[in-house]
Amino acid sequence: MWLYLALLALAWALGWLLRDRRTLPTVSDKHVFITGCDSGFGNLLARRLARRGYRVLAACLTPQGAESLRGAPNLSTTLLDVTRTDSIRRAAEWVQSQVGEKGLFGLVNNAGVASPMGPTEWMDMEDFRRVLAVNALGAIEVTLRLLPLLKRARGRVVNTSSVLGRVAANGGGYCPSKFCIEAFSDSLRRDMWHFGVKVSVVEPGFFKTNATDVAALEAALRQRWERLEPATRSSYGEHFLPQYLRLQRRLLALLCDPDLAKVARCVEHALRARHPRSRYSAGWDAKLLWLPASYLPAALVDLALALLLPRPAPSAR
Repeated sequence: MWLYLALLALAWALGWLLRDRRTLPTVSDKHVFITGCDSGFGNLLARRLARRGYRVLAACLTPQGAESLRGAPNLSTTLLDVTRTDSIRRAAEWVQSQVGEKGLFGLVNNAGVASPMGPTEWMDMEDFRRVLAVNALGAIEVTLRLLPLLKRARGRVVNTSSVLGRVAANGGGYCPSKFCIEAFSDSLRRDMWHFGVKVSVVEPGFFKTNATDVAALEAALRQRWERLEPATRSSYGEHFLPQYLRLQRRLLALLCDPDLAKVARCVEHALRARHPRSRYSAGWDAKLLWLPASYLPAALVDLALALLLPRPAPSAR
């Protein structure tokens, strides 16, 4: 019996591998719209896809970001602020003018911000609104605007989430925004199944980007600490902030991977494969740490994080 089960498992694995490696015959006529191309994943991905022959439509927040991509073959740029409806509308009209009747083959929702991140009590509602507006609501509104073009081309949507969309390891708006993207991607994938539009989620681990810039994260957290009420600050103790910042620096130094191409390769597979995966994990920490942790009982994850984080003042416990 065990032999038959082993043979069945082997046959399934080989079949999945062969299916996973099947690709589209050509991409030279396919337009891909990418948000957040000023730097980081988006900038690298725009250049890589253009070299592969895709017709890349790169959206940047700043003129400087757009200027850095100008001149590359197969690549056109536009400005886009995903938090503004009028900007999204103009970008969608520009995409329509570029793709014509063929429709849009690929949409990569990459634009995102991370800061501020820290203890939940240190945040205010504006901190949550700002991050959610970019990472979640912006991606949703861009997708809704471009869905008619994606349906026409029977195209692909690739949403950039995070391992922190599986395990909420800290406070602030980042984790809720990524959990939101996970849920939006799942519902969209099922709704678009009959229209031939495929939806994938890329869940990177920690990489060296602007989102993980230590100086920026520390500055934002110090600002939140300074504006706390005296009673709240005393409940944590003066030792808490230095210890928290020291732990953050050590974790980022340990986990952050400089090879952004690992994320780009996941997006490329989601766009080029005949049968793209629903989810992609990029980075060693995503595969070996965060993904396994997401399947553990919540009590175990809570305990591990509680032991890792600095403790508040004894009088608060």
